[in-house]
Amino acid sequence: MLRYTLMRLGIFVGCFVVVWALVYSGIAPRGLGASNGMWMIMLALVVSAPISFVALRKERDRASERIAPRLDRSIDRVKSNLAANRSQEDEADDAARTPAPAGAPAKDTAEDAGVKAS
Repeated sequence: MLRYTLMRLGIFVGCFVVVWALVYSGIAPRGLGASNGMWMIMLALVVSAPISFVALRKERDRASERIAPRLDRSIDRVKSNLAANRSQEDEADDAARTPAPAGAPAKDTAEDAGVKAS
């Protein structure tokens, strides 16, 4: 992943140098007022994005192959945690809805506690 990032940064820097040379020579327009630097950065980003997309395709595929197993493990862990939470909620809900056996003391609910306190 670091290799891909460095290669992408290198393409951006190369595009920035080319854009700077074009603006400095007057071929490309300058930005308005103090925005010249931001104009060159934005123009270099717009030019470098499609170049990176095409030129770094193999490197991007290699990086995604290294990342995919970690991502799958992470997703599996999140899914198992969600399933555990759902089962805990279902058990608590079922326990709250189950009627008390005959002769057992009734559970105090929030409404009953308010009535008893008055």
